[in-house]
Amino acid sequence: MFDIGGGELLVIGIVALVVIGPKELPGLLRTAGNAMGKVRRMAAEFRGQFDEAMREAELDEAKKAFTDVNDAARSATSTFNPLETIRNEIKAVKDEIKGAPAAETTPAATVPEPKIEPLAPPPPVNLVAETPPAPAVEEPEPKPKRSRKKASEETPGSAA
Repeated sequence: MFDIGGGELLVIGIVALVVIGPKELPGLLRTAGNAMGKVRRMAAEFRGQFDEAMREAELDEAKKAFTDVNDAARSATSTFNPLETIRNEIKAVKDEIKGAPAAETTPAATVPEPKIEPLAPPPPVNLVAETPPAPAVEEPEPKPKRSRKKASEETPGSAA
């Protein structure tokens, strides 16, 4: 705001000391300080009230924007019904087919409906079927068993 340097403040202080006098200078500085404090408090209070008003205005704008978006979403969801849309499209096509002039359809243009023959039922399945006999398999001849001799029989001359 004011561009006052240190040297300039020193000159102002010396002039004030000479003009006012050393007895009155401390009281004058105290009064000036109190006045500056009041001015600063008033400025801070004004700034706070101004900021509060700005916040309220921003909140009102944000609330209005939110309400507008909410209303738009509600109207969009209430008008959007996919089943009703499909039903209306089917009715429109059906009415278009019924309302088509007969001159446009010629017997050559009509496609005969395909003949659908029923399928033959599958053969019954026997859930309790007997198992077929196993094929005859020749069994090999059993090999003669080799007997092991005991250790005492293998060595002759051992006393038992």
